[in-house]
Amino acid sequence: MEWREHPRQTAVRELREETGLIVTLTSFFEVYVGQDDPRTNAVLMLYLGDIAGGDLQAGDDAMEVRFFGFNELPEEIAFASHRQALRDYRSRILGHPDDGRL
Repeated sequence: MEWREHPRQTAVRELREETGLIVTLTSFFEVYVGQDDPRTNAVLMLYLGDIAGGDLQAGDDAMEVRFFGFNELPEEIAFASHRQALRDYRSRILGHPDDGRL
């Protein structure tokens, strides 16, 4: 987050910087604590939203960006908090029980 920036503003800005997409946030999803990156502890605040514009393109800190179907996600997701968020999304939003994947 930048100084005096609300987390919602951060989410919209970061997504645009990293993917080129403009989004409209529709609701708050969850907060997660990331403690498995040895460089830092992190707080992950996730929102749900809709794409409102922009062109999908990798930001300067990524080699590529692309969409995956929920059942086609890569097997290796880097951080435990991200894996937990995906399990929670599968359960809460998609209505599928937690099957231990991710």
